[in-house]
Amino acid sequence: MTGMLVGMSELSTKLAHMVNGARHLLFPPGCLFCRKALDESDGCCPDCLQEILIWPASTCLRCGSMLPLALAPGPCGHCLHHPPAQQQTHSLYQYHGPVRDAILNWKLAGQDGGVRWLLQAAVPSLKQLITPDDLLLPIPAPLSRMRKSGQHHAANLCRWLATSTGSRMEWRLLRRIGEQPRQSALSGVARRKNLCKAFGLCDDYPSITQALSPHARLWIVDDIFTTGSTAHYAARAAIKTKLPVHVLTLARTQHQGS
Repeated sequence: MTGMLVGMSELSTKLAHMVNGARHLLFPPGCLFCRKALDESDGCCPDCLQEILIWPASTCLRCGSMLPLALAPGPCGHCLHHPPAQQQTHSLYQYHGPVRDAILNWKLAGQDGGVRWLLQAAVPSLKQLITPDDLLLPIPAPLSRMRKSGQHHAANLCRWLATSTGSRMEWRLLRRIGEQPRQSALSGVARRKNLCKAFGLCDDYPSITQALSPHARLWIVDDIFTTGSTAHYAARAAIKTKLPVHVLTLARTQHQGS
């Protein structure tokens, strides 16, 4: 009886390998970024991997803008005179090529495979930034935009980041006040004017923050950092908690200044 069971187990394993092999031949895995067929199901082809640009480590710690290695971690000239509200700003990738395509596919078509791959690839770096004591706050989206897309992209990012780093997210603490036009259609000056009164804290924020570890930091999370206006005004609201406030984005454009 034992020999029969072992034989059946081996047969089942062989059949599983055959089915997986046939599936690979009929439906080869594709690159999550360009859809090119892959020999292995690692999610990214060599061409796209070469085009994925990590945001440099040589930056101004306060605003996250690129700096020559000799000048990092800053502050940069802009932060000497007009520092943002947050203490630190970090981005994972440059908003370019496959990273840009992955974010647009996620936001416009609901396809999150590329974004999830980018986050998984960044886990070692994320664990050096975010501790289990920290609290992740998604940038609040206007209700009209969430109703239209059916998603809260920054909240999804927070949830995935919390799972990867052992931290937790809190979507209630930081609130959106009113409705504002989309930032992507505005200039830098118009962005700042558009957002200067766009964020606030929930009424019971003291009870939320008092329950945190004494070592807790707040991380404001968004998908793309462009001029820095959104991050600055969200952080300006969050610093009322008296906790350290940092900013983390999945990607960042080359636009300088906030």
